[in-house]
Amino acid sequence: MPGVGQMYNGQVVKGVVFMLIEHFDNSFGKINEAIHLDFNGFHHQALEVLQHDFAMFYPGFYVYVVWDSYYHGKPHGNKKSAILFVIAGFLGEIATIFSRYLPIPTLTIGLTMLIPMIIAIIIYREKTK
Repeated sequence: MPGVGQMYNGQVVKGVVFMLIEHFDNSFGKINEAIHLDFNGFHHQALEVLQHDFAMFYPGFYVYVVWDSYYHGKPHGNKKSAILFVIAGFLGEIATIFSRYLPIPTLTIGLTMLIPMIIAIIIYREKTK
């Protein structure tokens, strides 16, 4: 949930703002309804329900919020970690654009964003000595 990581890091106001943005984008874009339909096998109906104007904003915003939480959660955050997060956001946007051609669109979009973010976290984690 966007905003929870910021609250965990002590940035409560930023976390609440991110939660509000996510709530309105998710509501107006009908993203949860599309995910529900998609995961129950109604892929075509999910794409019809989804409001693409709002859905196009969601991947970039979501990836930014995850990076922000990750970056500020480290004592000395590595700015280079943003590169893979930017790639994740870009892939999420591209997957959203071509969602009608993807199998299980919402899951595929999520995985295209998740994989680069996990790789970034693994690469830039602090080694314990």
